[in-house]
Amino acid sequence: MVQKADGMNYAPQGKPRPVVAPGEFVFAAAHLEHGHIYGQCNGLIEAGGTLRWVYDPDPAKVAAFREKHPQVRVARSLDEILADPAVHLVAAAAVPDQRGAIGGRVMRAGKDYFTDKAPFTTLAQLAEARRTTAETGRKYLVYFSERLHVECAVHAGALVRGGAIGRVVQVLGLGPHRLNQASRPAWFFERARYGGILCDIGSHQFEQYLYYSGATDATVARAAVGNFANPDRPEFEDFGEASLLGDNGTSNYVRVDWYTPDGLGTWGDGRTVILGTRGYLELRKYVDIARDARGDQLYLVDDRGEHHLNLAGQVGFPFFGELILDCLNRTERAMTQAHAFKAAELCLKAQECAQRLPAP
Repeated sequence: MVQKADGMNYAPQGKPRPVVAPGEFVFAAAHLEHGHIYGQCNGLIEAGGTLRWVYDPDPAKVAAFREKHPQVRVARSLDEILADPAVHLVAAAAVPDQRGAIGGRVMRAGKDYFTDKAPFTTLAQLAEARRTTAETGRKYLVYFSERLHVECAVHAGALVRGGAIGRVVQVLGLGPHRLNQASRPAWFFERARYGGILCDIGSHQFEQYLYYSGATDATVARAAVGNFANPDRPEFEDFGEASLLGDNGTSNYVRVDWYTPDGLGTWGDGRTVILGTRGYLELRKYVDIARDARGDQLYLVDDRGEHHLNLAGQVGFPFFGELILDCLNRTERAMTQAHAFKAAELCLKAQECAQRLPAP
């Protein structure tokens, strides 16, 4: 059962669609600090990946992971995983400020790396990862789950690419989350460790903008952050917004927050609106409030009329199979390295220039 109330442990499951035979693509899980590691592994296993190893310095996290994946071997260190020549890829969900350094170790060991978002907390970490991918030829892949692991978001991409709404003009991304403060680790509230709200949950929105708009670069026109509801956590940001202007003339507005009320049946009412010259799409990703508790609701308005599709269980998650084949064939069908790094760069630049809004 997918945990819908808690975003930190939200791990979608789909139908198995293997692209390789058992044992053909071997991967490991390491640094289990965020529950997204379960979604990362679910996706890879459903696509035919073989999970061989797990490592975390905390035995309790390893024990919990083995409850879901009892076949996995427990490594004594990350080095033990990196020494296994059969391992193609290491999936990890470390504390955000550690993700870049861990990725460097993995790539220099000849493995591809698949990290939870946000992939970096500083521009210096991004620059180092760019150098390492160029030097090693390995991949630094990022789990942008709010597009890659949401069926209505996958289908929206196909509609946009097929010209269903004409030329994309603007992408509006809303990413509210439930805080669940009592269950969060200490690092979650430390600015240097989580990177700030635009860097953290904002990273999903910047990635979606690039994907749906077709922009390959953008400038930050405005950005702002604030802490309005958590004065006891002075380094925490519970609100963020940003506007981007793309190199292809498109625009983007992002709003993210930690204000999801307890009355909502899921961890956040995430939405994306994609405006085109001949129509628009609205994605209600996790719930259609007061109407339908199911997520994956897509609304399309075009010249022929108004259309509503419930896409749960209808589309699947092709990213993971494409990722596996990219690692084996050294291609870039799932996501280009340039795209992943540009999405990271934009969220870091927005965070860096963000105005701090005063609490009322």
